[in-house]
Amino acid sequence: MPADSFSSSSSSSSSSSSPSLTAATSSVDDSSSTSTAASSSDWKHDVFLSFRGEDTRNNFTSHLCNALKQKGIDYFKDDEELKPGEEISSSLVTEIQRSRSSIIVLSENYASSKWCLEELVEILVCKRAKNQRVVPIFYNVDPSHVRNQTGKFGEAMTKYCEEKKIKKEKMQKWKEALTQVANLSGFPSLKKSEAQLIEEIILDVSKNLNSVPSKDTQFLVGVDSCIKELELLLCLESIDVRMVGIWGMGGIGKTTLAKAIYERISHKFEGSCFLVDLGLDLARKGEDYLKQQLLSKVLKVNNIDVTTTSLKTKLHSKKVLIVIDNVNNRSILKTLVDDSSWFGPQSRIIITTRDKQLLTMYGVNVVYEVHKLQDDKAIEVFNRYAFRNGPPPMDVMNLIPHVIAHAQGLPLALEVLGSSLCKKSKDEWMCALDKLKRIPNMEIQKVLQISFDELDDDEKNVFLDIAFVFVEYGKDFVVELLDSFGFSATIGIRTLIDKSLISIIDGELHMHDLLIEMGKEIVHRTCPKEPGQRSRLWMQEDIYHVLEKHTGTEDVEIMALDLSGSKKIRFTTTAFSKMTKLRVLLISGKSNPLEMQCEVHISDDFKLHCDELRFLLWENYHLKSLPYDFESKNHLCLWMKNRHLTKLWNENKVFDNLKYIDLTNSRFLKGGQSRAVDSEWLYTAE
Repeated sequence: MPADSFSSSSSSSSSSSSPSLTAATSSVDDSSSTSTAASSSDWKHDVFLSFRGEDTRNNFTSHLCNALKQKGIDYFKDDEELKPGEEISSSLVTEIQRSRSSIIVLSENYASSKWCLEELVEILVCKRAKNQRVVPIFYNVDPSHVRNQTGKFGEAMTKYCEEKKIKKEKMQKWKEALTQVANLSGFPSLKKSEAQLIEEIILDVSKNLNSVPSKDTQFLVGVDSCIKELELLLCLESIDVRMVGIWGMGGIGKTTLAKAIYERISHKFEGSCFLVDLGLDLARKGEDYLKQQLLSKVLKVNNIDVTTTSLKTKLHSKKVLIVIDNVNNRSILKTLVDDSSWFGPQSRIIITTRDKQLLTMYGVNVVYEVHKLQDDKAIEVFNRYAFRNGPPPMDVMNLIPHVIAHAQGLPLALEVLGSSLCKKSKDEWMCALDKLKRIPNMEIQKVLQISFDELDDDEKNVFLDIAFVFVEYGKDFVVELLDSFGFSATIGIRTLIDKSLISIIDGELHMHDLLIEMGKEIVHRTCPKEPGQRSRLWMQEDIYHVLEKHTGTEDVEIMALDLSGSKKIRFTTTAFSKMTKLRVLLISGKSNPLEMQCEVHISDDFKLHCDELRFLLWENYHLKSLPYDFESKNHLCLWMKNRHLTKLWNENKVFDNLKYIDLTNSRFLKGGQSRAVDSEWLYTAE
């Protein structure tokens, strides 16, 4: 998922979080390191275990390893310490460097192993070089003996001093390392049962691992405030089982946010799992496979027979955290979280989806909506990918706002476009931006189109009509018009809202620009070579081709032509003669005809035979009346905003379905003809 920033709308309630254990900082001379410390993105293990085998291999360390495994914490345990010699291998150094934290089991014979002491030195080098967390376990030893090298630790140091072959510099490093590790916050085992000690260690390690961002979430912009809001919605201290939905359009950052909250709070639960893209698994492997995946991840046990064991049997007494990401099928929720009684008290279920209706169906009433980014956050995300957090080159500074405007606050688009423009020249930037005006980025479109593909044919037509024509139109007007086309507009629009494909703001329909581009590209792909065989036309050059070459067919249902910037166009009867299923004809341009550059030619005998036409908008129509035989028994809306009309038609006509007329600026229009229609509203020149 992309680097991200979030804003949201949601309900809220109280919550609390536990403070994390903070260890004191210390340093050690790093000259003994044999290789450069790895970056956090190169982490291989959650924990590196350093211990004295003869003391704890078959008891405490074995039990600790089992507990780490049960909790799903990846660890590296060195079983090679009995090898002769005092130099640890370069491969072992690498394992230390690629671990997020180290646990050092300081037992009474730990210092008697040169191998252990070398491990300790290297671990503290990594602590300094890459801020690796170090957790000392004082297993049946007094921390002061480690700090001051007394008792068994003093005996070991005395013995090394007597060995002539050990250099004083190495001895000094060992002593400093023991002193430093003893000064760190750790866990003493005295006056504590082994089970209690291990439980405390696991809780602390889990909490720390989940407070450190993963590679996927470490670069989020503004995520902390979003996590706090989600924690409020989750009500972590409440005893009930609670489900929370994360909802938003594709590419908005739902998965990334879910991962961030999962990493932050999963240590608070007895078991947890993050389940991704289960739709394909459900289709290919069935419901039992989904149950096995959930149980195996939560319980850390493989090969569970779910035909004889229910989820409730295994989980009803456990406090669990379950995240189900990218849900697109109600069967997934029915299979895994159909009944809250399946899970123990204080369990939490988080569901991410593009479809709000899926959440509603399963009683998920607490929904966190992820919104697009504001421009300042969008620029921060884009710069991270385009310039790797460095300063933008001066020659492309003025092009950045164009990219931000194109992405419209969608994190996926900011990541994809930023990465594609990284280290590109100004000419390449300009070429890429010009291409985006004509061809959408396929990586972005592939993600966005998932929601479109889930629609039925009726809903797809509603989406495409809105994308091509009705953005920023009033909802009620659009519903009436779409209904007249034979679509189920009310439920169709509700579905598009639930799937985050459109929104309603102040009673008007709105759609993200990238979704509009996606819709246009979907139509373009139906017949890339011949625009006259597409259902909807909007590009100037395509419409000019259709009108000049007379290639229009009955496939054309919508034509939306903007004359701005055009020089000349001719409308003829022949050009429209085969477009018998035209439902919408929009011809617009600059509001002031004196400013129009386009020379429009309409023959006096121009005819428009389109019985399916419902909506005609023609700004600055150049004739004094509509075509003399203009008729449409289905016509619903007529907008003719211009200064040329003197009459609508040459004889009395009755339009039974014509409901909306806008004749703004038609100041020469003669009165009387409005009686021919039963109009809901009529605008004429004042």
